[in-house]
Amino acid sequence: MLKTNLLLLIAIIFTLQGYSQNTFEKDEILKSMILANAYFMDKWPDTGKTIITNKERPSNIWTRAVYYEGLMALHEIYPKDEFYQYALDWAESHKWGFNGGNTTRNADNYCAAQTYIDLYNLEPKSSKLKNTRAQTTMLLSTPQLGDWDWIDAIQMGMPVLAKMGVLDDNPLFFEKMYQMYMYTRDSEGENGLYNPEDGLWWRDADFDPPYTEPNGEDSYWSRGNGWVIAALARVLSIIPQDAPHRQQYVEDLQAMAKALAPIQRKDGFWNVSLHDKNHYGGKESSGTALFIYAMAYGVNHDILDKDTYIPVIKKGWKALVEESLHKNGFLGYMQSTGKEPKDGQPLSYTKQPDFEDYGLGCFLLAGTEIYRMDLKY
Repeated sequence: MLKTNLLLLIAIIFTLQGYSQNTFEKDEILKSMILANAYFMDKWPDTGKTIITNKERPSNIWTRAVYYEGLMALHEIYPKDEFYQYALDWAESHKWGFNGGNTTRNADNYCAAQTYIDLYNLEPKSSKLKNTRAQTTMLLSTPQLGDWDWIDAIQMGMPVLAKMGVLDDNPLFFEKMYQMYMYTRDSEGENGLYNPEDGLWWRDADFDPPYTEPNGEDSYWSRGNGWVIAALARVLSIIPQDAPHRQQYVEDLQAMAKALAPIQRKDGFWNVSLHDKNHYGGKESSGTALFIYAMAYGVNHDILDKDTYIPVIKKGWKALVEESLHKNGFLGYMQSTGKEPKDGQPLSYTKQPDFEDYGLGCFLLAGTEIYRMDLKY
């Protein structure tokens, strides 16, 4: 009897260990996001305050806009008045407008429209989207396709057109979005910025072949590729199931995920330089967050195989909350703004990047999508 009870106890222990290792603890995920977000909101109580680094910038630039993408995602799963009000105050402090006005072709400038549209959908009022409509109508009405000539722009601009297409039930937005995406993918630079052989993207034409990393490999910057795969996930979450060209985005997300999973570091992060671990390798939070966000979306919507990608997602999230997230909510190992592995180096647990906002936005996007996962995982 004693032996039987002992064996039963051992079996229960192993079962509980397996359950713990294979389950996302939703309360802990939410707790981590709230902590990180509270750190930022406490630090920036004035949503209209300019951002001063090497120069003074308005707070509706892309870095802050990406943060609000994450905040609005958090608000979807944990709706709190203070989150909504913080985003609303930000939009109103900028009169729902853009850095560069309503005729800017720079996607960094109109990235803020993603949150403006979300806020409009919560409480429609035509004046809120006056500038957004002027901006997106200009893009729709002019023939240029090459605006997104660096891959970060895909994330800044593509979801805006997707959201407008849904809001107005206008497939012309979907078509323009596709044309601009495919131009960046297949035509920008020599032969496009996407390398189908590796399933990854060069940041811009300056980094496509013959440019290489010191080890002779192609230069694939972590966060740049993170922007692309995150944009694909965001667009797929926005457009209808029968939207034109949806399958293209699905296949590109699948190809990128397949390329990224095998090069994840043992500690759960990805290196800043994806194919040269000795050239500014080391853990980095923003790219890691974007990768696991997109993979989590893929798993949640049966685009990616859960048995293959859940272990990758779990390792990535564990790395972020245990090795990046501080007890006060600060996020370490976050690369500063830039366009290649060497920018903002060296990174560390305590080093503060030049902007703290976009990295938090990436973290919140990842956390909210993982939170949506079935507990059985």
